Amino acid sequence: MNPQTPAPTRLRARGVHLGYGEHTVVDGVDLDVPTGRVTVIVGANGSGKSTLLRGLGRLMRPTRGSVELDGVDLYRRPPREVARVLGLLPQHPIAPEGITVAALVARGRHPHRGAFRRWDSTDADAVATALARTDLAELADRRVEELSGGQRQRVWVAMALAQEPELLLLDEPTTYLDLAHQVDLLDLLAELNAERGTTVVMVLHELALAARYADHLVVLHRGRVLRAGPPGEVLDAACLAEAFGLEARVLEDPVSGTPLVVPIGRRRVRIGSPY
Repeated sequence: MNPQTPAPTRLRARGVHLGYGEHTVVDGVDLDVPTGRVTVIVGANGSGKSTLLRGLGRLMRPTRGSVELDGVDLYRRPPREVARVLGLLPQHPIAPEGITVAALVARGRHPHRGAFRRWDSTDADAVATALARTDLAELADRRVEELSGGQRQRVWVAMALAQEPELLLLDEPTTYLDLAHQVDLLDLLAELNAERGTTVVMVLHELALAARYADHLVVLHRGRVLRAGPPGEVLDAACLAEAFGLEARVLEDPVSGTPLVVPIGRRRVRIGSPY
């Protein structure tokens, strides 16, 4: 989705501090999430990626600062109201024992069902669509614990899709997926963004995929935003050295034209390489 005029920012962090006990992990982050775009958060292990996403998704309350949705602090809005707009797939979700794929995906509809609203065709259609788009329709009656790690990960993504949020946050959604399924999933999220205008925010480890699918790339370093912007303006050798301690070259991806990170390392196979 490439609007001529940027839409007003709906989700933003202002001076956000997040941590565990006395240990600060996210240290005074200011972040505007571009509405209707795909934002990818990257950084070294321990840089605060997952913690920041939890803060944006109302799973962690800031010790200082605030996260705002449509200009209102998340904690001043009713949880169900927030859940109708904002969906979150955490890093290690746990399914109830014995639950089937279809039943777990159907839980994504809970924010849309008040005390007096019964399950209807709108809910059934949303679940069926989510199962189909994640290639899980044939597994709908299987118990989740019987599935492989990759299949379980797709079930959680399907639940998030069934919720039909306007903003979707995903923490390492490609975990447990082989490369082909990683690309399929990221294509699906890109299509969701393009077709519905869903704002997508996700944490990814693979820099080449992050650069390819992000409209807006956020690089965290020691709990702070080191750089943020279009991937081509953000990723360079200096950024990689500071954020990851990685010596690398940044080339142009021959398929997408986006940045492609090539680590140098100590093992240089090419005879006569200038690197």
